[in-house]
Amino acid sequence: MQRRKSTLVHVGNLTIGGDAPVRVQSMATVSTLDTENAVAQAIRIIEAGGELVRFTTQGTREAENLRNIKAELVKRGYDTPIVADVHFNANVADVAALYADKVRINPGNYVDPARKFDKIDYTDEEYAEELMKIEHRLVPFLNLCREHKTAIRIGVNHGSLSDRIMSRYGDTPEGIVESCMEFLRICQRERFDDVVVSIKASNTVVMVHSVRLLVKAMDTEDMHYPLHLGVTEAGEGEDGRIKSAVGIGALLADGIGDTIRVSLSEEPEAEIPVAYAILQAARLRITKTEYISCPGCGRTLYNLQETIARVKAATSHLVGLKIAIMGCIVNGPGEMADADYGYVGAGLGRISLYKGKECVEKNIPEAEAVERLLQLIETDQENNNNAIA
Repeated sequence: MQRRKSTLVHVGNLTIGGDAPVRVQSMATVSTLDTENAVAQAIRIIEAGGELVRFTTQGTREAENLRNIKAELVKRGYDTPIVADVHFNANVADVAALYADKVRINPGNYVDPARKFDKIDYTDEEYAEELMKIEHRLVPFLNLCREHKTAIRIGVNHGSLSDRIMSRYGDTPEGIVESCMEFLRICQRERFDDVVVSIKASNTVVMVHSVRLLVKAMDTEDMHYPLHLGVTEAGEGEDGRIKSAVGIGALLADGIGDTIRVSLSEEPEAEIPVAYAILQAARLRITKTEYISCPGCGRTLYNLQETIARVKAATSHLVGLKIAIMGCIVNGPGEMADADYGYVGAGLGRISLYKGKECVEKNIPEAEAVERLLQLIETDQENNNNAIA
């Protein structure tokens, strides 16, 4: 897998796209007017590993209070970029651009009126006039963002396509993509480059298909803006995590994606570990020890679940290592070939240890095996440290 090449966007002191790591973000759920709780929640997100924090700004008062939230975060030693989320009122986006590091606008309701599910027949001339309305309103906003070094996100939601787009394209991935491209063409003409793009849907199939179509459309028009990924309204618990992993993971496996948010109906800081787990599974960011283990079968002659728990307890601090715990030789060297170290059942009460694909210790008594595995890892780390020194 090769990551899609994208332009580098500056969001405060953070970079998105280019060679930067895939960034992880979340969104506050408290009122943006409640400075104290907004700051407290932002800090919980940041300390969980969030690299951007987004706040809803439904009115100018909320947008203006971003200044106080930002100031208080800086006062407490946090310089994490904050993002304003704007819907329905382009004037709010103008205010937010003064205080936020990035402003998200939704093409479905930035200039187009709130969706009424009306079917309107536009002539080509009338449709072109509507596009000019967008340009006349968007260009001053881009100039304001340029002046204040504020990035933007063009964020399309499947559930909020405008009646105009729906009337011409229907409720289709093609319509979702065109809603986005209308705004991107203006950004391109104005040579405004600090743009991140997203297409989200609660339906993972629609989301994945639409983002793939968007990438093709951008390539055709020589656009290389970085992409933000997420399954919107994914839900909570297992459902939300599985849907997010499927939608985000499918695109990451294509090499698509520069920043992600896992949208869960839970406390926002709970989204961050899930995002990093998805990135680690996609081999894009390594933030913890990784374990490879077989499900076990009748050939497994030791308690696999208890052993996995003991190995994890002893090695979870070894960030970046991949450790395999396999029930028998059938699922041994071949299936764990990607691991750095392996713990493999070798018969009743016996374990073999592997370093990569090489068996380095055979038929160890099970009672000694976890400790011997730790000794093997520690010896290798000491040798590596001595070699570096």
